[in-house]
Amino acid sequence: MASKYDGLARIIIQNVGGKDNINSVAHCVTRLRFKLKDESKANDEVLEQTDGVLQIMHAGGQYQVVIGPHVTDVYDAVLSVGHLTGAGEVDLDGNAVEGGNEERPKGILNIVMDLISGVIQPLLGMLAAAGMIKGLLALFAFLGWITSTDGTYMVLNAAADGFFYFLPIILGYTSAKKFGCSEFIGMCMGAALTYPAMVSSTAGDVLGTVLAGTPFEMSYYITFLGIPVIMPASGYTSSVVPIILSMMAVSRLEKFFKKIISPMVSFFLTPLLTVVVGVALTYLVIGPVASLLTSVVLLIFNTVTALPVVGGTVAGVLIGAFWQVLVIFGLHWALIPVSIANLSSQGFDTVLVGKVACEMAQIACVLAIVLKSHDKKVKDIGIPAFITGFFGTTEPAIYGVTLPRMKPFVFSCIGGAIGGGFATAMGTKIFVNGYSGIMVLARYIDPAPGGMGITGAMYGGIAMLIGAAIGFLLTWLLWDERAWEEKGSKKKAA
Repeated sequence: MASKYDGLARIIIQNVGGKDNINSVAHCVTRLRFKLKDESKANDEVLEQTDGVLQIMHAGGQYQVVIGPHVTDVYDAVLSVGHLTGAGEVDLDGNAVEGGNEERPKGILNIVMDLISGVIQPLLGMLAAAGMIKGLLALFAFLGWITSTDGTYMVLNAAADGFFYFLPIILGYTSAKKFGCSEFIGMCMGAALTYPAMVSSTAGDVLGTVLAGTPFEMSYYITFLGIPVIMPASGYTSSVVPIILSMMAVSRLEKFFKKIISPMVSFFLTPLLTVVVGVALTYLVIGPVASLLTSVVLLIFNTVTALPVVGGTVAGVLIGAFWQVLVIFGLHWALIPVSIANLSSQGFDTVLVGKVACEMAQIACVLAIVLKSHDKKVKDIGIPAFITGFFGTTEPAIYGVTLPRMKPFVFSCIGGAIGGGFATAMGTKIFVNGYSGIMVLARYIDPAPGGMGITGAMYGGIAMLIGAAIGFLLTWLLWDERAWEEKGSKKKAA
């Protein structure tokens, strides 16, 4: 069936170098993500001038065409017009199917970001949904509308908290898909890391301690064939890094055993040996190394935050100022595992507190531009971008409005920095995972009796207003939209 986006799809395919230049194509919330055989064949200039395309980005080993909220429709049109039914097709879960012949990203940064996006990106929708459920339950409990012993609370909390508690199982599935391993082996590895008997084993008698007297001190309570099993006191529930590193190794184990085992018995012998060796390797080596790496990252962030007087403010200013820059390059995903680890180990997170104001600062700049502009196309792009940004998706605002003008983008970063600095200076903390935009305030509600209650949400709301006010005023007073439009008209005429 023909789509109104077929024409746009043809232009995109032609200007990424044609169908033969495409290794795979997938999509996220706002972008088409191509992996091309030769990026030099793509025509950035033509695509950026095409109606329906907001921006072109080169990041994470991908050629990214920023479309906006209707990216799914354009993606379907690209698949239909280009007859692309193999690598990059979105499955029923909304995940990109990896092609076996696609080129791997080069460079450490690209490899890390490709890994994070491939493993964590499929979870973002459910991550947000579960976080919002927990945030709203905390709000309702604080207001006295419900208690933690009510059946309604317990049923809804089971869905939300269960998602985070058994997160390694879910990550085992996505990691297995990313590394080309059996998804059931991945889920089995995640289940082994969250098995109740292993989690409760840390409540027993301590058999020994390693790295005693350091911030990385870890104890062990059981042994495997006489070898200490070193693990965090809370086990690996809600963890991120251990299962990802585990699946990197396990995927190779599976391929190795498939190669050396006869096909006649490989059906059961390959998963048997893969799981046995993989679980032992994870608990004895990979888990402790992952815990150590996580502890190092958390120590760095927490050290900055704990600096006397200015620590929290500095951290908030940096995150608030540069979060949107990280979004541009897709690097913001790298901080999500850090936040999850903080919530798991401490019950709260301070790393992402500083980003509370940046979305509102961004869309406030967009609003100022829309109000000052006489160009219908700017309004057609800006108004939807304002609405989607209000609920946390700021890519249309960034790529379609502020970044091409640069100064308004800088103004939004300034607003985000000042608002973020205020939030962290007031000791605000995040208590649950969740989404961005206005709904983020539910994440700042402290569910603990005698805790901050809704005070953190109030500070977060004030930070949003600060960021929005600064972004709007700077853009309104210091940005000349008419001069920008006239300059663009002259450029087109030339």
